[in-house]
Amino acid sequence: MAFREKMAWLTLLGFLLTYAYYFGVAGPAVEFGKNDMLDIVRSFGPVAALHGLITAAGSLAIFLAARRDASHKADERDRAIDRKATSVAYAVMMIGVLIVGGVAPFTEPAYKIVNGTFAVVVISEIVRDVMVIMGYRRGVHG
Repeated sequence: MAFREKMAWLTLLGFLLTYAYYFGVAGPAVEFGKNDMLDIVRSFGPVAALHGLITAAGSLAIFLAARRDASHKADERDRAIDRKATSVAYAVMMIGVLIVGGVAPFTEPAYKIVNGTFAVVVISEIVRDVMVIMGYRRGVHG
């Protein structure tokens, strides 16, 4: 498995584990900040910190296990996979931002807009990681 594919798996699993907890347990427990916007900080902050720790520790472990692969610069295939994955994730993010930023301010309270924005960012990063993994597994076409 390529070094960059391993990193994509790590970040994908990190996003799925931590933000599934936020959107499934921590957020609903404080009604996603409905009563107090600081509840978002209190519930999202530790989840984001945990995600950072998982990513940092996993990156270090992958780097130490595959030092030779980690030191190689990205080749044309790596850049093509990254380019395709980023462009798809960017499209997902832009659609989400247009919905959250363009429609929600007229129909939704502030706490839903904030959490909708978090969700859009998380979903676009998950899409990017999935696209990178698919790029290494199936190849890049187009």
